Amino acid sequence: QVQLVESGGGLVQAGGSLRLSCAADERTFRSFNMGWFRQAPGQEREFVAAISWSHGTTYYDNSVKGRFTISRDNAKNTIDLQMNSLKPEDTAVYYCNVLQRWGSRHGINDYWGQGTQVTVSS
Repeated sequence: QVQLVESGGGLVQAGGSLRLSCAADERTFRSFNMGWFRQAPGQEREFVAAISWSHGTTYYDNSVKGRFTISRDNAKNTIDLQMNSLKPEDTAVYYCNVLQRWGSRHGINDYWGQGTQVTVSS
């Protein structure tokens, strides 16, 4: 069974940084391509970043490219998202999930967790 738990959210001023972490069960961590997604109030959930299970290859949404970095910690079985130069428009609940396929911008419907709130003040 896929288990994903997000953490690390909080309140930060514009221009600041946060590091999110997604703890995954070992089978999920070592078998699947993973992504970070976010949902702002009143908006649909959107893709943020992805990382492959095998070589750590990544891709990003244009809105975060150059500011966010997705990575894998093999010792901790976590998928991390380092967020720098945060903007008020980055305010959202952030989720991690298994990608439907490599290159996709969508997660698996059955695996959404509770997410972690990120609030960026101006």
